[in-house]
This record gives sequence, structure tokens and C-alpha cells, in this order.
Amino acid sequence: MRMNHIEIDVKTQYLNAQSVPSEGQYVFAYTITITNNGEHPVQLLNRSWQITDADHKITRVAGDGVVGQQPRIAAGESFTYTSGTVIATPLGMMHGHYGMVTHTGDQFIVEIPSFRLAVPNILH
Repeated sequence: MRMNHIEIDVKTQYLNAQSVPSEGQYVFAYTITITNNGEHPVQLLNRSWQITDADHKITRVAGDGVVGQQPRIAAGESFTYTSGTVIATPLGMMHGHYGMVTHTGDQFIVEIPSFRLAVPNILH
């Protein structure tokens, strides 16, 4: 996914050791790499997520930065972070966006395309 020369790559992982399926607690980690393919630095200001489980329960999360940071990403550089979420079903989806600002102060949105949260082998 590219927008304003920003590329988003997402990898997810089911955290079996932290999950308690009998209590409807499925824990997932997601690692996101944000690459600035533009010619100027950008800064991530905030993020907004919509997390949907298989029962169509929607959780919205929004706030400043990611993992306590508002990273500046130089031209040609990347920023990678890992965070997590808990859902009540073994399958879910996430999508959202980042609010970012250019080196000249212009704010823009980078959409984060939907990605799947799934316990391994849950889908055939």
C-alpha cells in the first residue's frame, strides 16, 4: 500500500502462550513497517484502528503516535514497531490509518489496508 510515497507492510502473529481460548481471549501481535519512499522526511502524529472480531464486534482505538512514539521517518528510511490486540474470537480483521505531517507542515492520512488476525490453521 502506498500513499504520499509511504508504504505499509504488516505481519501478524498469534500469541498462543498469552491466549485463553476457553475465556474468549485470543492475543495477536502485529509488526508494521512504515517506509518513506518520498524525497522528504515525514512524521507520524497519530493512529486510528478499527478491530473487528468474527462476531462482528468492533473495537476502535485511536491516539497519539505508536508505541509511545511519534517517529520522524527520513526519506528512504523505515520505522518498524510491534504492538498487539486481544479479540474474543480466533479470527478477526484490523484496518485503520496514520495521521502524518510533511517537512513543510502539511498533514495527510495514510490508510492501513485490512489485515487478518487468525489462529494458525483456522482457515482451510
